[in-house]
Amino acid sequence: MGDLVHDIIAEKLAKKHGTEYKSDKGIDIVTTDKVIEVETKKSSLGQGIDQVVRSQKARYLAVNKINIKNALEKTEGTGIGVMGPTGRIIKRASRKG
Repeated sequence: MGDLVHDIIAEKLAKKHGTEYKSDKGIDIVTTDKVIEVETKKSSLGQGIDQVVRSQKARYLAVNKINIKNALEKTEGTGIGVMGPTGRIIKRASRKG
């Protein structure tokens, strides 16, 4: 159902970053310098944050357009960046602390 939008965004971002979308386990997209977790539902943003929070790489939550504001609120103060469905960075990842 809603997974279709998730998969479309994840495939597009994986291609853009020259890697593969790992749909079966863990973080959706892992590159040499960043991790990207795709979330398309407001209710799963927290779970997405939990997925990437411990990574040593730049951490991003990629969301569909309707969840950009929600993702910005949820990631405030975490150091986790937010990108839109096309991979455009809305908020850069940083290290908190």
